Amino acid sequence: MATRLGLGLPQMRQYSIGEDVPEVARAAEEIGYESLWVFERALFPEPATQGLYGIEGLPWPDQYRAVADPLVTLALAAAATERAELGSSVLVAPLHMPFQLAKALATLDAASGGRVVAGFGTGWSLDEYAASGVRPFEERGKVLDEIIGVCRAVWGADPVAHDGPLTRIASAVVGPKPARPIPILLAAGNGRAWRRLVDHADGWLPVGMGAERIAAQWRRLRDLAEERGRTEPIRTVLRVNAAWQAKPYEGAGRKPFQGSADQIVADLAEHAEVGLDEILVDLQGTPRDAAELKDVAAEVFEKARAAGV
Repeated sequence: MATRLGLGLPQMRQYSIGEDVPEVARAAEEIGYESLWVFERALFPEPATQGLYGIEGLPWPDQYRAVADPLVTLALAAAATERAELGSSVLVAPLHMPFQLAKALATLDAASGGRVVAGFGTGWSLDEYAASGVRPFEERGKVLDEIIGVCRAVWGADPVAHDGPLTRIASAVVGPKPARPIPILLAAGNGRAWRRLVDHADGWLPVGMGAERIAAQWRRLRDLAEERGRTEPIRTVLRVNAAWQAKPYEGAGRKPFQGSADQIVADLAEHAEVGLDEILVDLQGTPRDAAELKDVAAEVFEKARAAGV
């Protein structure tokens, strides 16, 4: 069975959001992509006070200077498509008030006919937390725990009730309801986050960093699920941040998913062997415009399927 393939929607500053998101979403669905995805970057600190991912000295990509809101982007894609799932990889959940986030996702799911996948993470940017964090950065895990609880409550049967540090719902009718239970997937890379995933979430959102490393993490996560008595399957969606270029990358130092469409597909084939459910290919960073993004997305999809991915 072929691995499901998803495509990252255009959110960066070289795109016209109102025109390009619906256009790329429609084209991706016609090409055969089974899901459409967004990510969240709330701001671009200048001068930088912290390296990318919190790594000292690692610069923020220039494309992050203007990243469109993820929920608005998904709403535009939902209105332009009929079948593709609509996912986030990831929403930095603790930058959002729990109740409002739960209601927005429920509304989007109802409007799209049950196509939303809620991918949450805790983020890493101190500047983003200073600007919009619900609680301090150090409490991000606790906030994510409550957001998951609030979402489950708001999406469930009325009357809704929840009593937590951030959200208190005594008893209320909250609608619209999602068209079906919205799956919650988490970006998790360590023991505490993995326990949260195994105990409270539906799936895992790893990032492509080499097939061997992903395979080792996937084995450890399955072992943890068995240890904790989980019987439900864990859905897996691998995020691939591709750095496409028209000509092959030559010389030493090529990173996974860097280079021509053929090189990206070769990496996709290697990662598909890990046995994950789906691969999200985000190609938007290097194309000049939506027309080029659509062309690259079509080439990658066709060559991936021809390679057995």
